[in-house]
Amino acid sequence: MPQTACSGTMFTTPSGFSPHLACAEPGEEEAPQEGPGPGPGACLADGPPITSASLDTLIQNLVPTADYYPEKAYVFTFLLSARLFIPPPELLARVCELCIKQQQLDQSPLDTAKVRKFGPKILQLLTEWTETFPSDFRDEKMVGHLKDIIHRIAPCDEAYWKTLNQVLQKLSQRLSLMSQGEESIVKVSLNASSDKLVAFKTKPPPIQKDILSICNDPYTLAQQLTHVELEHLSRIGPEEFVQAFVQKDPLDGTQPCFSDQKKKTSNLEAYVRWFNRLCYLVATEICMPAKKKQRAQVIEFFIDVARECFNIGNFNSLMAIISGMNMSPVSRLKKTWSKAKTAKFFILEHQMDPTGNFYNYRTALRGAAHRSQTANSNRERIVIPFFSLLIKDIYFLNEGCANRLPNGHVNFEKFVELARQVGEFMTWKQVECPFEEDRAILHYLHTAPIFSEDGLYLASYESESPENQVEKDRWKALSTVTGKTTF
Repeated sequence: MPQTACSGTMFTTPSGFSPHLACAEPGEEEAPQEGPGPGPGACLADGPPITSASLDTLIQNLVPTADYYPEKAYVFTFLLSARLFIPPPELLARVCELCIKQQQLDQSPLDTAKVRKFGPKILQLLTEWTETFPSDFRDEKMVGHLKDIIHRIAPCDEAYWKTLNQVLQKLSQRLSLMSQGEESIVKVSLNASSDKLVAFKTKPPPIQKDILSICNDPYTLAQQLTHVELEHLSRIGPEEFVQAFVQKDPLDGTQPCFSDQKKKTSNLEAYVRWFNRLCYLVATEICMPAKKKQRAQVIEFFIDVARECFNIGNFNSLMAIISGMNMSPVSRLKKTWSKAKTAKFFILEHQMDPTGNFYNYRTALRGAAHRSQTANSNRERIVIPFFSLLIKDIYFLNEGCANRLPNGHVNFEKFVELARQVGEFMTWKQVECPFEEDRAILHYLHTAPIFSEDGLYLASYESESPENQVEKDRWKALSTVTGKTTF
């Protein structure tokens, strides 16, 4: 199983800190890292690294002054992880309180020269927060705190009013796009709600379309799959990776910050559902045709699509296709497979082999990430990781490393590694898809009916008869449920 050790770049720390590390036991195998290069969660800094600190100290390090601004990587790392210990509205309130106290913003008259040195820095922090974690500002308290602190410094420079309006306008646009994305997720879910209607129809009616009638060019389908993938990626906020693994802090008597509300991971969950749908769609398309030659043709088509996904850097669709072709109802079709040219399939399987903690895949991913960093076009910048493995890496990081140390300090080293992994993802998700949309293909991918698992087995057995007693018993049970006559 994937495991990720707590290792990564640290941040400069004030004197008096001693390094702490709370991770998996020594001797555990480190997973190869998900691609090289710094993202929003990686940064080099001189001086002793912060490996742990009290929450109060970490908050203080976030607060800018007239002569200090935290490293951008620190801002991302702390804003990403702090929600495990303190709700975002409370964190922003604490930051504003410290700013008011340190800059004497509650005094009259204000020290104009001092505020003008401080103003751009607090505006920068608030801008970074709204741009990277816009969902935090769905809470009206967040917007209230933002307005309050700007109102306090605005009398010293009218430009701050303009900046505030720009920040609020961009924030409103981001939140609107997020709402539209969530509505589209619901719409797609409703459109696909009928995809089990053919669950027990072993052969579709003549009017039922198939993928080859919609798109018979593997490269075009791979491009449209990349459209779907990048659309899903663009909607996932970095905070969803943290919120997916929220649990009670054993050193804290209170419940987690999200215990009183549903975890905000709808985009992440929708992406996982898409992967599962693509697996079943591939299996359905292979099992549907009545003739062996047609089934073999579909297999060869999806092998070519998978190869094009690999070349593009779309590893998530690649794995979904391979997973669909390896489902038992498909893999048991020995006569069908014997008619298909499968040499390329075995090469692709080797690339996604789980052996050595997906060593081959991780090597290919690093290659794609390197290509992305040196790319001159969006086509070369595409990196779509195998998402389930990324989630597992983060899960094992979360499980293998404590959030807090026994002395109550936050295990910041863990969150630097978390930010590194999420930061890479944030870089990859920002790529705009360079391929032209084909609405007919996209509609089919989202709405085409798919078999359930039982439906796949039933279609598989009707294509190639059961070979052993287990298969015969399953065939008989399924036929009884559907009212069909067994052989």
